[in-house]
Amino acid sequence: MPTRHSTIDIPVDGQHIEGTLFAASTTVPGVLLVHGWDGSREQYAKRAHELAALGCVCLTFDLRGHARHAAQRMEVTREDNLRDVLAAYDALVGHPAVDPEAVAIVGSSYGGYLAALVTAMRPVRWLALRAPALYRDGEWDTPKGQLSRSDLVAYRRSLVGPKDNRALAACADFAGDVLIVESEHDQIVPHPVVENYLGAFKRVKSVTYRVLSGADHALSKQEWRQAYGSLLVSWVTEMTLGAKATATLTRPLASTTA
Repeated sequence: MPTRHSTIDIPVDGQHIEGTLFAASTTVPGVLLVHGWDGSREQYAKRAHELAALGCVCLTFDLRGHARHAAQRMEVTREDNLRDVLAAYDALVGHPAVDPEAVAIVGSSYGGYLAALVTAMRPVRWLALRAPALYRDGEWDTPKGQLSRSDLVAYRRSLVGPKDNRALAACADFAGDVLIVESEHDQIVPHPVVENYLGAFKRVKSVTYRVLSGADHALSKQEWRQAYGSLLVSWVTEMTLGAKATATLTRPLASTTA
């Protein structure tokens, strides 16, 4: 197996000794999983286990306003949570086994919206969105929990384009591969929102679009959760195997002498 090495300083007793660190040169894809509003990292734990079994390094985390920071629920803004996702991304890419050029972000609902925004700020190769939510650009610094529900309902049933929405603008510039999964009977993120996202992806390598028959927004039945999990794992498998095959084909042959 190919190896890579690097010189390091090792602190000891107030001094530094030099060392050379050797490690396998093979790195693997990283997958960042972003839960939705009122969710938690536990919702993606099963999917993370499955994706890790494929040879990926996966990271789930709790957005502020949830889990340990639930007391901040009515205080956190979209800016706060975007910074959470960026920090989690940086932690994932900082893992020595992660290939920084092979990062996937998986987001559900509010997490999908944040994931779309992140693609304009960090390198992302694959983007998987389940029922991605959509919000007006205005009131960016208003706490997420205090946004008008009636206004959101109206906005999500309107035609919106990349010129009018920051998340859709990021999608319009995205050049990787995309998976979009819609719930057939979603009352929170209705079909017009999904149409807006689909319409924004103009430069991508591929778009895979699937509808979960009979499913609601929360995937409240086990069969719907299982269907989504199977879709996600199959898509990530296809994407990462394709990436490995491409890397193998483009890798230069080692020279030999007789």
